[in-house]
Amino acid sequence: MQIDTAAYQRVLGDELRNLRKQRGWTRKELNRRLQSEISLQTLATYELGTRQCSVVRLVEICVALGVPPHHVLARVHDRVFGDAPAGHLAVNLAAVVADTRPHLLPLRRWAKGRLAQLVPGQAAEVRLDPPALEYMAQLCQLSTADLIRTLRELGHHVPR
Repeated sequence: MQIDTAAYQRVLGDELRNLRKQRGWTRKELNRRLQSEISLQTLATYELGTRQCSVVRLVEICVALGVPPHHVLARVHDRVFGDAPAGHLAVNLAAVVADTRPHLLPLRRWAKGRLAQLVPGQAAEVRLDPPALEYMAQLCQLSTADLIRTLRELGHHVPR
């Protein structure tokens, strides 16, 4: 597997910038919350993806943002490589909760519970493996194929 380091840095910067903006913070506000001092220019270059961020600095920024670093890296990895293990299906939890079909009530309850467990900034998406999909289909009294088709449809209607 080839890693496009420039693309990876850009996506990491984009994730950090989005997390900061979700909190309504300026770079200056984020900088005040960091354990060590860095220039606003350095912070800007991390967000633009034009400067590599050390692992320790990334952890420090994530701690200031209140997000586990592994969640940020998982999102970056998904955006850069887009690879779910074979047979796994990405499920948009918000889309499931928003759906009103009565037969999806068990799935909706599950998705609502999962959404409540997410930390701020964490993607509202989970990946289900085949046994979990089969179990969910049974709960909804659907075939596994019908549930997968429904989940795929839901995933296309709500942005990630």
